[in-house]
Amino acid sequence: MKQELTIQLMDTHAGGDVSRIVTGGIESLPGGSVRAQMEYLRDDADGLRKLLLEEPYGIPEMSVDLLVPPSDPRAAAGYIIMEVMGYPIYSGSNTICTATAVLELGIVPKKEGRQSFLLESPAGLVGIEALVKNGVVEAITCEGLPSYIHTHRATIEVPSLGTVTYSVAYSGGFYALVEAKSLGFSLTLDEERDLARAAHAIVEAIQAERGFSHYTLGDVGPLPFLHFMGPVEQIAEHYYRSRSATYVHPGVICRSTTGTGTSARLALMNFEGLIRPGDRLETVSLRETGFIGEFSGAEQEGDYQVVKNNITGKSYVIARSDIVVNCEDSLVDCDGLHHILSNRTSL
Repeated sequence: MKQELTIQLMDTHAGGDVSRIVTGGIESLPGGSVRAQMEYLRDDADGLRKLLLEEPYGIPEMSVDLLVPPSDPRAAAGYIIMEVMGYPIYSGSNTICTATAVLELGIVPKKEGRQSFLLESPAGLVGIEALVKNGVVEAITCEGLPSYIHTHRATIEVPSLGTVTYSVAYSGGFYALVEAKSLGFSLTLDEERDLARAAHAIVEAIQAERGFSHYTLGDVGPLPFLHFMGPVEQIAEHYYRSRSATYVHPGVICRSTTGTGTSARLALMNFEGLIRPGDRLETVSLRETGFIGEFSGAEQEGDYQVVKNNITGKSYVIARSDIVVNCEDSLVDCDGLHHILSNRTSL
């Protein structure tokens, strides 16, 4: 007799970044909030993240979003984000993908035109506006987390690169912001491996030299992200565009520019006086996909100018499947997984 363990998935992508939405097969997690459920998953059941981001089921460039019951009755659903670096409390691309899945699954019934609803992330409630045309989810606009510049134009010595100038933003995680041109990059697809190597070296150097603390959240872990910035071009009144590439430590260049990376750029443009409320920035990835960030205003909170923003993108459903987990497979590690799988049948 052996056990067949199955997990139900809807694979989606936004801007090229694949988000695996876990729709079934997982037991209810303990915790009175989505944040508490995330912490349980991180501390006591990290096997799910590893299973779906490693061979033979996935690759580190993917993300995973587990649908969970919300603790706030105003939210249609809760979701926990899992990436190669761990458990970010927020992600724009993952939110866009989760919102699309919630509509495709009928958790929120689709309505023609624009409709609004709330999701609960580990960071709290997130406002969603969906645009539906002829039954197709054409765009999702989600609230970006309040974002700010922690450090402006610091320098660090990086082996093999020399002196690197960087700023640090918080937009759901701490981001190092580096001008691509200063390192000789044009942000084209053929540079992807070199960008990953350079980013890895910079992040390692920053992590070794210093840590960062959020002004209300405190210690949220070592800096995990780096965003390469191309020149900003003004395309039209109140509309800007910039090539961009986001790196997730260790070793991943995102397919998209990422929502939190776009929010970090808005925070920097505000800090440098380059943007006004109502202005939009389109970030364009190595694969020519993009997100649009809108700067809606800023408020002074202590020492920081905190930027309010929205991120717009489109997600596509690319697969609906059951993952069959065979713990006898030498490539499969079921540690930290058995106790949260709910769908078990003996064969």
